[in-house]
Amino acid sequence: MSTDGWKNFGKYGANRDPGNIHGKYALGRALEDALERMIIHGGIRSPASTRRGLMARMNYLTTTGGGAQAMAEAGITATRPTIRAWTRGTQHPRPENQEAIDTAYWNLRATNILNNPGALKQHLNRGGHGTEVEIHPINQDVVEAPRRRSNLRVRRFQVRYIWDDAVDAFVAGDVAGLEEIWDDIIGELDSDWGAYTYVSHIGLGA
Repeated sequence: MSTDGWKNFGKYGANRDPGNIHGKYALGRALEDALERMIIHGGIRSPASTRRGLMARMNYLTTTGGGAQAMAEAGITATRPTIRAWTRGTQHPRPENQEAIDTAYWNLRATNILNNPGALKQHLNRGGHGTEVEIHPINQDVVEAPRRRSNLRVRRFQVRYIWDDAVDAFVAGDVAGLEEIWDDIIGELDSDWGAYTYVSHIGLGA
C-alpha cells in the first residue's frame, strides 16, 4: 500500500483485519496497558489469603480516602469491629470476603492512580529520558497483493517530551488529542510516517 493509500484506509482490504487500527486508538491501549502494569507492579504482592497480604490491604483501605466506599462497592458489609480485627490480623475473613477485600484494594489503587496522572507522566518521562515506543505495522495479509508493502517492519525508538500531553488526552478520553500526538510520534519516521498511521500494535517500554 502506498503512502497515499493510507488516506483511504480500507480501500485495498486493510480493514478486513479488525486488529488493524488507527495509531491514536493503539496509543490509548498502550497507555492503558502501561497504567495497568504500574498499578499491578507497584501494588501489594502478597495474596489476600495470607496474613501479611490481608493486613496490608486492610491498612490501605482503612487509611486511604475512599476506602470505605471501595469496600462497600465490593460487597463488604462487615461491622467496624470486624474490619478492625481484619486490619490487626486478629481475625481472618471468610474466602468470599478475602476476594472482596482484594477487589476493593485494586479498585481503589487504580482509582487513586487515575486521579493522580502525574505519577504516570513521571513514569513515562523517566527524568527526561522518555519511553521507547515499539510500533507494529498492520497485518498486510488482508491487503490486496499488488498494494502490499514488503518493507514495513517493527519500528522502535525513544520518544520524549510528549508524555504529559499524551496522559492528559488519555485520561480525558480526548481521541482528537491522541491523534495529534500520534502524528507527532510517527513524524520521527520521516518519509515512512504515513505507513504507520494505522498499526496492529503499539508497545511502550515502561
